[in-house]
Amino acid sequence: MKIGIADTTFARVNMGGIAIDELRKNASVSLERVTVPGIKDLPVACKKLIEERNCDLVIALGMPGGNEKDRMCAHEASMGLISCQLMTNTHIIEVFVHEDEAKDNRELAWLAEQRTREHAKNALKLAFHPQDLIKEAGTGQRQGFPDAGPARK
Repeated sequence: MKIGIADTTFARVNMGGIAIDELRKNASVSLERVTVPGIKDLPVACKKLIEERNCDLVIALGMPGGNEKDRMCAHEASMGLISCQLMTNTHIIEVFVHEDEAKDNRELAWLAEQRTREHAKNALKLAFHPQDLIKEAGTGQRQGFPDAGPARK
């Protein structure tokens, strides 16, 4: 199993390093990392990780700013990642942390680390233990902030 990590220099936290740390703590997998300038560069980076470096699954990490323009760029990047998944028939776990999700830099750093670590674990579940994801279906899982829990009638 080879997992690709694509991250950006635009992010204010080394999310790629955090993902690699979490993956190494929890599994013995081969890793490939590429770092690009911004989130709109992630789709081609992920496609190259899949097609040229033979990754079986990729984690795409980015930190869009808090302005409307940044939200639009994040949406465009997300659409590119979805297209890449469909073109390659390979999962790409998108891990975006928007700057306006946190009240200050400390919370932003905490959220980026938590979300990255939880999604790295999700990538391992997807790759090695998909039955664990089935058990979590409908439980309101959230990455970073507390889980929402299931809706009750």
